[in-house]
Amino acid sequence: MTDIAMAPVRSEGFFAALAPRGKAVLFALTAIGVCLLFAFPVFWLVLTSLRPGTGVYYVHRGTEFTIDNFHDVLTQEIVVRALFNSFMISTLATVLSLGVTATSGYMLSRFKGPIPNTWFSLIYIFRCVPYVAWVLPLYFVTQQLHIFDSYWGLLLPHIAVHICFFSWIMKGFFDGIDPSMEYAAMIDGCSRWGAFWRVAMPTAIPGLTALAILCWLYTWNEFLFALILTAHETPILTVVMAQFVHELGMEWHLMSATAVIALVPALIVTLFGQRYVIRGLRI
Repeated sequence: MTDIAMAPVRSEGFFAALAPRGKAVLFALTAIGVCLLFAFPVFWLVLTSLRPGTGVYYVHRGTEFTIDNFHDVLTQEIVVRALFNSFMISTLATVLSLGVTATSGYMLSRFKGPIPNTWFSLIYIFRCVPYVAWVLPLYFVTQQLHIFDSYWGLLLPHIAVHICFFSWIMKGFFDGIDPSMEYAAMIDGCSRWGAFWRVAMPTAIPGLTALAILCWLYTWNEFLFALILTAHETPILTVVMAQFVHELGMEWHLMSATAVIALVPALIVTLFGQRYVIRGLRI
């Protein structure tokens, strides 16, 4: 009777001990599956970029690889110009956006009154407008201002989008910073502007770095503004990829090589800036 009574207890103890290990295995398998789901398209993109034009559709020809696709792409002037333009616009949009966003977030965090409330309402309203709804009005505006197909024609819309979104985030960063240090600086003779630059800004550097990385990646990968607001004078890399789609078909090998070239700067920025993004979002 004693052995029969003890059997269920031992069985329950065995499954109870096995449950945490089973959860860990299930979590590991799920994580691996998600990683493979996101990594497979990138792997296939790189594989296609290394295939000759005649071997893209023949997966069984696994030994046919070439780097001529990258040579053919980089010898095209429009691709090189597009790569340079994308880098310059992403960098300039990031610098100019952070200059406005930092002061905007600080104002929303530290000041109360009709001006901050009106500014907050404006960016809230514009943020609620669908992104695609901006494109057609911006097209007519850039035409009227004679900045269509120019750096300014792309920079101003990107800066506007960044201000509407990142001002909220910067407000959260400054809300997490104790204002007593700024008050102490002002008691010592510092102006409000001086306290902002000497106390608040150095404390918010992790958050600014995180926003700079996100802003640069967003502009680098943006397609819709670049498609509508540019033509031949200011080619952008994300739009130039579409030139490999024409009436004779799609040049998958050249398009994939261009996509890999576009992927490399974004990957470098992400790898080197990942810790700053995590640190900044924890403020």
